[in-house]
Amino acid sequence: MAIAQSPVWSTDIAPVLYNNCVSCHRTGGIAPFELMTYQGAVNNAFGMKSATQKKIMPPWPPDPAYNRLAHERLLSQEDINKIAAWADAGAPAGDLSKAPPPPTFSNNGDIQGTPDLVAKIPTYTSAAVNGDIYQCFVIPSGLSATKYIAALEAVPGNRSIVHHVLIYADTTGTCAALDAADPAPGYTNFGGVGTDKAIMLGGWVPGTAPLVFPNGFGVQLPKNADIVLQIHYPGGTVGQVDSTQIRFFFTSASNVRNVHIDPILNHLLNISPTLFIPANQTKTFTEHQLIPIDVTLLGVAPHMHLLGKNITTFGVTSTGDTQKYIRINNWDFHWQGFYLLRRMMKIPAFTTGYSVALYDNTNANLSNPNSPPKDVSAGEATTDEMMINYFIWTPYKTGDENIVIDSTFPVSIKTQGPLYGSIELFEPYPNPATQLVNIKFYLQDPGNISIGLYDLTGKMVRQWLKNEWVTQGYHVPTYSLSGLIPGSYTVRLNTVDKSLIQKLVIQ
Repeated sequence: MAIAQSPVWSTDIAPVLYNNCVSCHRTGGIAPFELMTYQGAVNNAFGMKSATQKKIMPPWPPDPAYNRLAHERLLSQEDINKIAAWADAGAPAGDLSKAPPPPTFSNNGDIQGTPDLVAKIPTYTSAAVNGDIYQCFVIPSGLSATKYIAALEAVPGNRSIVHHVLIYADTTGTCAALDAADPAPGYTNFGGVGTDKAIMLGGWVPGTAPLVFPNGFGVQLPKNADIVLQIHYPGGTVGQVDSTQIRFFFTSASNVRNVHIDPILNHLLNISPTLFIPANQTKTFTEHQLIPIDVTLLGVAPHMHLLGKNITTFGVTSTGDTQKYIRINNWDFHWQGFYLLRRMMKIPAFTTGYSVALYDNTNANLSNPNSPPKDVSAGEATTDEMMINYFIWTPYKTGDENIVIDSTFPVSIKTQGPLYGSIELFEPYPNPATQLVNIKFYLQDPGNISIGLYDLTGKMVRQWLKNEWVTQGYHVPTYSLSGLIPGSYTVRLNTVDKSLIQKLVIQ
């Protein structure tokens, strides 16, 4: 019988790291250690094993079990197992002469060609000592005519300190006034750029691909607009210098289709209850918004602050069908992003968009900015909260749903048991239901849970479990629907730090 050989770095592990990890884990990168060399990998072998098995690395907050998105940063289960076996075998090197050549990285961006506009911040020295800093920089575009952005990319001036970049256009002059009032280069603002009139253009976090729209599509950049960058500099980077730039590529196509990036779901409109999280409590909120015309969805970008724990965004069509947009089971403000769909999606007229999010304002939330916890309401400050879902969209045209944004083959993910977390709520059955419904869920560990039924305004209409202790494993309780009005509802399963939802139609 043949004996299986342990994976080796040169031919098994290096290709995985080079393809998935070293854009951040390299000398001068944002990650705290390098994985470009065999020695760097050996020094962190068991750390890699743990982080990849827990799906912490590579960082990809969206749940691929809910919806597959473009340019996913995911490892296959085969690669995860390979890293674990390599670490357990003592991290053997193999024949180093057979290792692939390490990748090279350009300091001038990944998009080939000359950009039409480069917006570069003034040289900035980080002042982030212990806490993080969110510094906003204003760069006049100098455009005498409105342009349409076909692609853009961020090129950090110092990749070791730039954690994320949000890109806006401002035509009101508000951001320029804030900049002028601050003697330092730029000005500090946590939640945004200081005005809700700024137009979102895109975003960047380490490891992401440039934002490139299909041919004939583009985001409008108004003439005379100021380009505003909010850049996150982590604590401990004090004294280090940055000069990040954004490279814009405009489309010259005639009849370009305008791509909008709008907060279709937000905490200022149609949220239940009002966004207010009392101290020492967890709380779930539901947003909804009727979409009155046929639109084409290209992508989504959820946004919360430090109390956010998870968020699910979806649509329910006028015929009762559910469209899944995005689910993030473990929200991390520092890894928020813009997520394009693999293929454009038609949202039919009179679809209602929904978002359900859980917030944790207790000491158990290690990201809580207040100790002891304080009451938190909506606002832009670090100690405030937001619940926003940006939709990247354009008015629908026949055939849009056939336009592919990412044609690469999606990474295979594990399909048995809970996919990307310690808890999973499956689709109720039967669905539609009449008198009885079965609610199937899985718990990796025993704990207290609540299960309830909510109408589409977010009001609870039936509570089946309330903070009850449930053992580990699969469970399929059956509940009565007697007395409920026919229509669309959501089933929610809540734990201390998670809130999962599934749609249920009652006939």
